Amino acid sequence: AKNQAITVHAGCPGSKSMRIQRSEIPKSEKPSSTTGQVSNLQNWPVQIKLAPVSAPYFNGAKLLIAADCTAYAYAGFHQDFIRNKVTLIGCPKLDQVDYSEKLTAIIQNNDIQSVTIVRMEVPCCGGLEMATRKALQNSGKFIPWQVITIGIDGNIIE
Repeated sequence: AKNQAITVHAGCPGSKSMRIQRSEIPKSEKPSSTTGQVSNLQNWPVQIKLAPVSAPYFNGAKLLIAADCTAYAYAGFHQDFIRNKVTLIGCPKLDQVDYSEKLTAIIQNNDIQSVTIVRMEVPCCGGLEMATRKALQNSGKFIPWQVITIGIDGNIIE
């Protein structure tokens, strides 16, 4: 059986309460660093609002700009997205700030090799994508970039 999201109430699509029913949920084991899973995070801080405009880790970096919720929704986030990338995260709905100026400065002031945007399918996540696109445009640089959208059920949509 497929995963199924059940809507509990209406409202802003990004704020709808949903229960995601999964066909098989693996039994949880106690947290352990011996499971072979290792963090792939290469930088700190990760919040766009807190990140410096210039830092040594930005030089030659493949930049990952991810919506906060994506790492919780997508099970293999570290392996599939954070690995070998410098990670910046934010939520345009909660932060209520235009990230484009800060992202423009990061892209302009550093040797960024590529940009990957990972967002949720909800409309409010469009703000993160738009800010990143604007930053790429305003930087005057031609950098390869892509957008990956994660569904509320944790699957990649596009």
